[in-house]
Amino acid sequence: MSPYMAEFVSTALLILLGNGVVAGCVLKETKTGGGNWMVITTGWAFAVFVGVVVAGPISGAHINPAVTIGLATAGLFPWVDVLPYILMQFLGAMLGASLVYWFYYDHFKITDDAGLKRACFATEPAIRNYKINYMNEIIGTFVLMFVIFYIAGDAHITLPNTTQATPIGLGSIGALPVAILVWVVGLSLGSTTGYAINPARDGGPRIVLTLLSKCVGAKPDWAYGWIPLTAPIVGALIAAALFLWLKI
Repeated sequence: MSPYMAEFVSTALLILLGNGVVAGCVLKETKTGGGNWMVITTGWAFAVFVGVVVAGPISGAHINPAVTIGLATAGLFPWVDVLPYILMQFLGAMLGASLVYWFYYDHFKITDDAGLKRACFATEPAIRNYKINYMNEIIGTFVLMFVIFYIAGDAHITLPNTTQATPIGLGSIGALPVAILVWVVGLSLGSTTGYAINPARDGGPRIVLTLLSKCVGAKPDWAYGWIPLTAPIVGALIAAALFLWLKI
């Protein structure tokens, strides 16, 4: 795969599995109905693991426009590739959201609560306070991006009786730190807004919901949707600025 296609495929898998666990927990008559926050955050964490395993060796597995912009701001990714990456991330997220709808089609049909159906696509706050919600998404993404800078750094150790740093590769297990990071962000900082921390994760499915709103029986709520589209980018920029300052 090309790096662009890798971003498309891995983001589609991220949303299929991430929004899929939400649908399984909140829609009627599923075998995981009533699943709690631990189930949802765990599902999302390992959805990230899957995406990183697939695209990591090819594109770096950004699967998140905020990550792409943050890495470019820190000089770790070429700006010329930023817009193509973001486009493929949004298109992949839209495909993943569409697959979730068709996978759970019968369950969407028998679920009456529009809010629960909307949750299978996009995030919304537990308490609607736009200033606080915006800050929550900034902080969550800041933590994500700041730690990613250190995860993304070369892993080196110094072997006994040598002075040479030796790179150590973990193969697919190298994706696990990112999954754990997303997991703890969700557990600790996700319960106020649903922790979008990713403009494509929220925006792509919200676009699909806009197109399918009559079929789904839920409105996309763009009155809130601008927050997960923009706040994660702010959080990533702050993380990049701090990372660069600490390196000086």
